[in-house]
Amino acid sequence: MKQLPLTKQQLIAAMISLSLGSVAQAALTINGSPDSGSSARIGWGGADNLSEARNIMYQSDSSGTTNMTNTNRYNTTYRGDFGSSDMIPISTASRSVAVIDAETGESIYEKDADIARPMASITKIMTAMVVLDAGLDMREELKLDPEDFVGPKRASSRLKSGDRLNRAEMLLMSLMKSENPAAKSLARNYPGGYSAFMRAMNRKAQDLGMTTAFFGDPTGLDKRNVASSTDLVKMVRASGNYDVIRRFSTTKSYDFFVSNYSSGNRTYKANNTSSLIRAGGYPIGISKTGFINEAGRCVVMETRVNNRPAIIVILGANSSATRWGDAKNILNSLATRRTV
Repeated sequence: MKQLPLTKQQLIAAMISLSLGSVAQAALTINGSPDSGSSARIGWGGADNLSEARNIMYQSDSSGTTNMTNTNRYNTTYRGDFGSSDMIPISTASRSVAVIDAETGESIYEKDADIARPMASITKIMTAMVVLDAGLDMREELKLDPEDFVGPKRASSRLKSGDRLNRAEMLLMSLMKSENPAAKSLARNYPGGYSAFMRAMNRKAQDLGMTTAFFGDPTGLDKRNVASSTDLVKMVRASGNYDVIRRFSTTKSYDFFVSNYSSGNRTYKANNTSSLIRAGGYPIGISKTGFINEAGRCVVMETRVNNRPAIIVILGANSSATRWGDAKNILNSLATRRTV
């Protein structure tokens, strides 16, 4: 198979240093080179590939010490109580909003933040954490089966039954492009199968203290997937400990090489579902959008403004314009808020 050209941006997006807590670290890299004649595929490699990834992803300061960029570590517990810090002076149109200072855990804006609501594809952040917690081989090729396209709702997809991507590519496709069949395939190929994956999702939610959360499927198409904005803050905060979620969820675009033995191979050019990520005008470290009719337009983000990290959850916007208007309003207000 012919090697597809990779831009420097795509290569950097693919070269991930993955932190899995107590699980041994691995690295995301590209298998093959422009001269090898092999297909360009994302994959987790061994020690040699980890060293190669570090050469790209790590930066050296003047003392020669290596420091990896964008690796904030957050606990999932809070030092402060919600409502105990200065609120940002804004008004939002979405049904439920929570903004917290990720350094202190204190709320700086709330609107009906304790009411459980459908979360749509925000679900895929939990899906990603459960996949990564399992420490599975990210080089393993997964094939999309017809059942991966069956769910609680009909949803459009540019993927096809028989498409083959490895686990890393399925994860990138889920977080960046929000492809539902990719998320379903990740769950189906979990140790113990789909049912075991769903149990793991709900167990992870309990472990994070998400008392209002329930997950009925790994994609977010199930309207039973619900959580309050304050509980989704906990989920986003926990996902900050996974470098691969940071990198994949904020990748602007990627050209996937998709194998399909029946219909032929093709290139799938994918863009991030977030207009803010695509525009690149705001410092966003984690991002995920969502939409089903019951949930409205949703988005969660981690950002760093005025040298202070914040997590933003927006649920139930009645339009994309409302969702992004609320998000920009919050981000601009964070830039001017008092931080001392």
